[in-house]
Amino acid sequence: MAQLYTKNGVPLRVDRDAVFNPSGKQIGRIKGEKVYGPTGKYLGTIVGDRLVYRSTQSAGVSSPFAPRIRAGSAAAHRAASALWGEEPNVS
Repeated sequence: MAQLYTKNGVPLRVDRDAVFNPSGKQIGRIKGEKVYGPTGKYLGTIVGDRLVYRSTQSAGVSSPFAPRIRAGSAAAHRAASALWGEEPNVS
């Protein structure tokens, strides 16, 4: 499983195209460089190893999906990034 972090350093796990929050709940699905939530709503854009919410890219919509549950992650947080954009909602 690959590792991805939010703008503020919250660790996320990636399994193929699925993105999971630290508690193991699937919060999104990757489509290209963007991540969409279970309702199909834009969640954020992947920039390097970070997930950042950018309002200028939020118009896109994807198909909804049923989220999966995985075991939680004990990965450490990283320092916040100065990337342009906001912290995505990963709860």
